[in-house]
Amino acid sequence: MKSKSAWALLLLLLSGIVLGGFIGEMTAKVPGLSWLNFGESFGLNDPLILNLGILVITFGLSIRITMASIIGVIIAILIYHFL
Repeated sequence: MKSKSAWALLLLLLSGIVLGGFIGEMTAKVPGLSWLNFGESFGLNDPLILNLGILVITFGLSIRITMASIIGVIIAILIYHFL
């Protein structure tokens, strides 16, 4: 039995999210495919700023989940399953 790597799953999931987000952005203006860009953003609206006098650190995180990225994740999991 062949052992599957967790790194391969992580790489496939990340590529599915990125490609799905890219496809969602590209199809946002297409009338029949605009639903692929439907989604929600989560995270910090305004970044947190920590001013230490000499050093200023800015923290921020925002995640946008779209229908296309969800489809990309599902395809990535299916690809991983059949490897």
